[in-house]
Amino acid sequence: MNPKGVKPKSKITASRKLSLKILLLSRACEDLENERQQKEEEKGRYLGEKLPALQLSGLSLDDLQKMCKELHSKIDVTDEERYDCESKVGKHNKDIHELKLKIQDLGGKFKKPALRKVRVSADEMMRALLGSKHKGSMDLRANLKSVKKEDVKQDKVLTNEVSDWRKNVEAMSGMEGRKKMFDTGGGDK
Repeated sequence: MNPKGVKPKSKITASRKLSLKILLLSRACEDLENERQQKEEEKGRYLGEKLPALQLSGLSLDDLQKMCKELHSKIDVTDEERYDCESKVGKHNKDIHELKLKIQDLGGKFKKPALRKVRVSADEMMRALLGSKHKGSMDLRANLKSVKKEDVKQDKVLTNEVSDWRKNVEAMSGMEGRKKMFDTGGGDK
């Protein structure tokens, strides 16, 4: 067992590690260069198949115009294909991003705890929401308007004084009644 704080000695010397790193880096550079050359050769071969060399010498003006129209139609077709491919790639990237988010949500470390019912009084709730700003108790009955019994009796007396409804209709009928209603602001109240 090693005492704490002491690293075990490496079996490879520092100079050997450095030489191995240099060899690995040189090998990686060679591989990258070979891959780039292969891509260039493949690109040249593909373009040679798809785009044969143009023979422009000895063609009349009509033949040149036809060739230009053909080239334009080919350009349009390839542009449409490029657009379709780009839209598919964009859609797939969006789908991949959404699926990654779903995976993070499913496998995430955040779980919703089961909520319990808690009885809280109005004072406790206000104290929790407002903190130190909340002072005094919250007596809901204190804020209610007090109604005296005399006011209720007066309202009943006023409702009993209403006269016969037919007289009221006769007074408001015709243009004179309508004029009175507008002058007083809504009839007899």
